[in-house]
Amino acid sequence: MEIEQYRQIIQDLILARLQQQCSPEEVETQAVLDPKGDHYLLLHTGWRGNSRTHGCSIHLDIKDGKIWIQHDGTEVGIATMLLEKGVPKEDIVLAFHSPYMRQFTEFSTH
Repeated sequence: MEIEQYRQIIQDLILARLQQQCSPEEVETQAVLDPKGDHYLLLHTGWRGNSRTHGCSIHLDIKDGKIWIQHDGTEVGIATMLLEKGVPKEDIVLAFHSPYMRQFTEFSTH
């Protein structure tokens, strides 16, 4: 697949997840889409009572023609969603695993 296809698949997945979010009124969910830098996040920021909330549930990058999953806070698994969209395993890097541990997955190591 080409990089443009990966960009579109990633943006579609993040925007779909944005539509599914049920956050309290004090917590805002934002899609951060940077196709020029190839960084994509689903970010949550705000307040839950007196506690500050700030973090992301999805963080993907495109590097060297591959999709790097930096963080996956989904129940289904973003790698599974990417596979369902036709992205081959050799173009997905589970970056949340150490470089050493990646060799034991069925995905790309780098």
